[in-house]
Amino acid sequence: MNKKVLIDLERLRYPNSGIANVFRNLAKGLRGHTDDLQIELFGPKDEFSKHQFGFKEVSRKTWHKFLVPFSHRYGIIHVSHQFSSYFNGNHKSGVKIVTLHDLNFLHEHIKNKKKYIDKVNDNIRYADYIVCISDFVKQDFIKNQSLFALEKLKEVVTIYNGLHFPDKKDDSISLKERFEDLDSQGYLLNIGVLFPKKNQLSLIKMLPYTTYHLVLIVSDSKAEYELELLNEVKRLKLEKRVHIFRNVSEQDKNILIQHCAALCHPSLAEGFGIPVIEAMYLGKPVFLSTLTSLPEIGGEYACYFKDFDPQNMAQTLEEGLYKYKDQPELQQQIIDWSLHFDYKIMAKNYLNLYHKILG
Repeated sequence: MNKKVLIDLERLRYPNSGIANVFRNLAKGLRGHTDDLQIELFGPKDEFSKHQFGFKEVSRKTWHKFLVPFSHRYGIIHVSHQFSSYFNGNHKSGVKIVTLHDLNFLHEHIKNKKKYIDKVNDNIRYADYIVCISDFVKQDFIKNQSLFALEKLKEVVTIYNGLHFPDKKDDSISLKERFEDLDSQGYLLNIGVLFPKKNQLSLIKMLPYTTYHLVLIVSDSKAEYELELLNEVKRLKLEKRVHIFRNVSEQDKNILIQHCAALCHPSLAEGFGIPVIEAMYLGKPVFLSTLTSLPEIGGEYACYFKDFDPQNMAQTLEEGLYKYKDQPELQQQIIDWSLHFDYKIMAKNYLNLYHKILG
């Protein structure tokens, strides 16, 4: 079979997103380990110019949404996201892989879920293989498989997301240099979009029952939810204890993780939970909801909010932080757990799948 593989990296156009980060890592992990495969990358030219992936690149054009005259050249086309607007058709000359990150819309209180079902269906209708980023997502898809018109599906597999972990020795910039207002403050950290499903509002309501500040690293937001959150901050008179930073660099994000007391991620719907592993790699305690993929990703080394009652959450936080301080060996156990999600492992697993398909 044709040994050429095209990997769709069009989500690099949102460079601060978790998906862009994961597939940057995939490209880095595949570099130098492709054996007899000929891998090429599809995506935005301006983002490719910022990275040295080492593969031939096909620049994304808007009209590629409707016409992909070069698709026949590839034995595999790997679509990196279930909402992609590219490569929706039947790849008759080879195999189509789609990475499914989540079906969160099925678990959210949103209108017109059919719109999202149809968009996913456009991508997976002609998929030969679907890769899920957690076993939760795999089971969720299997449970709801009847919602989709699957015409070619052969197999559904799990390949966990992989992270390119930062150099822990890179401490040349202190917290005080970059975030002076936080230097003397103990703070909790949350990383993600300000969407209702991320449930940051529960952290705002918990804050009066703790002595901590709260730092929100935000890459995107829904205006209505952000307004609700800011109104709650004002109502509780927390303006001096809640800090919002938008679209921070990787370096600044790692500085904020390194100096936080804990990462709090009370999400209502997750396919994976990248910030959880980012914090665990740096030895930080993490506090998660018990919903969707988070118990799978946090494992036994995370602490879990049993509900979202503010006082109960504060008690869980206090007990978890006491345990973390009382049992110093936990820090290394947390770090060791995070290493299961290294980007090189992810790349090897995708490479094995490509080889399995192409023979």
